[in-house]
Amino acid sequence: MSELPPWFFPVFATLLGLVVGSFLNVIIHRLPRGESLSYPPSHCPRCGVAICWYDNVPVLSYLLLRGRCRHCQGPISPRYPLVEAATGLLFLAAAFKMPQLLWALHAVVLASLCVALALIDLEHMILPDALTLPGVALGLLLAVVGGPTPLLHAAIGTVLGASLPLAIIWVYRWLRGVEGMGLGDVKLLAMLGAFLGWQGMLLTLALAALAGALVGVGLIVAGKGSRQTELPFGTFLCAAAVVVLFGGEKVAAFWSWGQP
Repeated sequence: MSELPPWFFPVFATLLGLVVGSFLNVIIHRLPRGESLSYPPSHCPRCGVAICWYDNVPVLSYLLLRGRCRHCQGPISPRYPLVEAATGLLFLAAAFKMPQLLWALHAVVLASLCVALALIDLEHMILPDALTLPGVALGLLLAVVGGPTPLLHAAIGTVLGASLPLAIIWVYRWLRGVEGMGLGDVKLLAMLGAFLGWQGMLLTLALAALAGALVGVGLIVAGKGSRQTELPFGTFLCAAAVVVLFGGEKVAAFWSWGQP
């Protein structure tokens, strides 16, 4: 049996990512609304007509239809091809970066969860338990079967990931009488700790806090927000987790630059 050409796995990973991205769009739209993920089949949210398979090809169909429904000509959100393309690129990055199949699986599972959770939190300000809690279990399971995160680090990361935001919630409530974070962030950080270990989780939390602070200050300066403006912190956590997943060593090295 001849060996597969070197381009096979990157191309396969990209195509698989596009398909997974299409399903993530279903999750992002339906899960927060309490709708079934399997029924009814894909349909136009404006006219309700079922979408044929040839109009449901990731990215390509959107381009061919020029971003409009074939039947009612209603606009299709650009979020759909962007999520598909982003997921395809993340799967491609995993194929190039991860030396083992199990490690690549670890990367694409976490990346997929982060894409869905980031966009759900951005739109609805919620982090569904249906994603975060199974995510915790998957992260620990991958550590058990030999993924890139040692089991002890994953276990500590899970416990610490849940404990830190709970402490922040308690302190913020004591100081200001309001919630500093939501319980969804607690479960999300536990999930990130299971996948990235305690060190990766802490680095993710630091990056997300920095990004959130910069965005918050930017909104205040632009006159579009105040100190009371709520931000989707889960979105920042998920984006930071993807950065740590694929470039954690470089981020940590930059973070410690100039340190003795």
